[in-house]
Amino acid sequence: MHLIRLSLFTLILFAWTHVSASEMSAANEPIIGEEEAVLTIAPNVPPPITRDHATKVIVNLETRELRGRLTDGVEYTFWTFGGVVPGKFIRIREGDLVEFHLHNHPSSRMPHNIDLHAVTGPGGGAESSFTAPGHSSTFSFKALNPGLYVYHCATAPVGMHIANGMYGLILVEPKGGYPPVDREYYVMQSEFYTKGSHGETGYQPFSMEKAIAEQADYVVFNGSVGALVGDNAMTAKTGETVRLYVGNGGPNLVSSFHVIGEVFDKVYIEGGDLVNRNVQSTLVPAGGSTIVDMEMQVPGRNILVDHSIFRAFNKGALGMIEVSTDEQAVSTELSTMVYSGKTSDDIYRPEGGAILDLQEEPTSRVAATQSDQIQFGKQVYNQVCAACHQPDGSGVANVFPPLAESDWLERGPVSAAAAILHGLAGKITVNGVDYNSVMPAMASLSDEDVANVVTYIYNTWGNPGGRIDASEVAGIRGE
Repeated sequence: MHLIRLSLFTLILFAWTHVSASEMSAANEPIIGEEEAVLTIAPNVPPPITRDHATKVIVNLETRELRGRLTDGVEYTFWTFGGVVPGKFIRIREGDLVEFHLHNHPSSRMPHNIDLHAVTGPGGGAESSFTAPGHSSTFSFKALNPGLYVYHCATAPVGMHIANGMYGLILVEPKGGYPPVDREYYVMQSEFYTKGSHGETGYQPFSMEKAIAEQADYVVFNGSVGALVGDNAMTAKTGETVRLYVGNGGPNLVSSFHVIGEVFDKVYIEGGDLVNRNVQSTLVPAGGSTIVDMEMQVPGRNILVDHSIFRAFNKGALGMIEVSTDEQAVSTELSTMVYSGKTSDDIYRPEGGAILDLQEEPTSRVAATQSDQIQFGKQVYNQVCAACHQPDGSGVANVFPPLAESDWLERGPVSAAAAILHGLAGKITVNGVDYNSVMPAMASLSDEDVANVVTYIYNTWGNPGGRIDASEVAGIRGE
């Protein structure tokens, strides 16, 4: 028994002295030269650090309060680091001496500061960086611990400053660096709490009541709904390795981070040096981070989600990596061996099959003009339709027909409205391709929302134009 206790004590002592020696080594490493940090806007990441010595790194970061887009038709006042949400990505090296300059823009209404989780010192720098509007604060710290760390504002009320967008990531590269990859991206999840309900248009202020109750209206990647989809999607080629630096600004919710269609080859757990392999989903705590590596073997669209899944498809926590084929990196034969795609599509009609009734409750939008209808219809489409038919109307091959340049729409807006209200089942042909799936009934949409989304679809993506109003939809609903 005494031997067991002695061994355990020796192990603990060894671990403590090992960690302390590592930190002491970083603290005592000589500082050679000086440079200004390259800061980047998400999803971009500064280039890897190639120097083999510690240096003095000067970081200049401005806090600013700005009004911007939260989702289509919804504006919000963001409190920012660097004028963006999430704040700009900071990349330094273990052992660096960081001289941090925090500037609070004169137009700000609030004082701000910064708590960097990478800092060893009171408040992570918060006590030294409290900065009134129109002022600048300076402090320095030594980067003792490698890893990926969150930073955020810690001015009271702390939760409000974070909820309004004041968070970002700082990467402290280990002395030897990380294994090289082909592409690196910056992804940060967070949630927003608004006075109005999800999708309610116009300017929406922060709701303290919802934030305290942890009832998020929006859960997003990189500061707004759609920040990583469509033209904003991340890109890669087959055969390339992609590294995601993933943070969670919170302020409340834990993320179940997942990429649909990929397995994480490596996960640097909680942004530290412990590596897990072959992981499907990984938890990212509020105020925490992770690093994930993936080899992209199959071309196509990979979807980033919080696998608390209604956050993804109903509140906005959804992004994309578009993977194109690199013929030199991976052969078509190899890609097919990994994933064949659909090889057959036969009819299956079990007894009792029926059209589903999918309940959705977006906010009703009353439009006075066709231009208003198109604007409001786009909001309804992005909230209700885009998950299946895609933000650009391209659909999903063999599953959901395209709405862009769709010859099916030649039937007219009345047929389209009927399909939305009553659902659609059975074989249809769109642009010469057969589809045989189920379009669920969306009867819970208001007459105004159905009219708006149909009008939007008919006047977008090269479609023939046209309009339907709420009174016509009401008549179709009663049929």
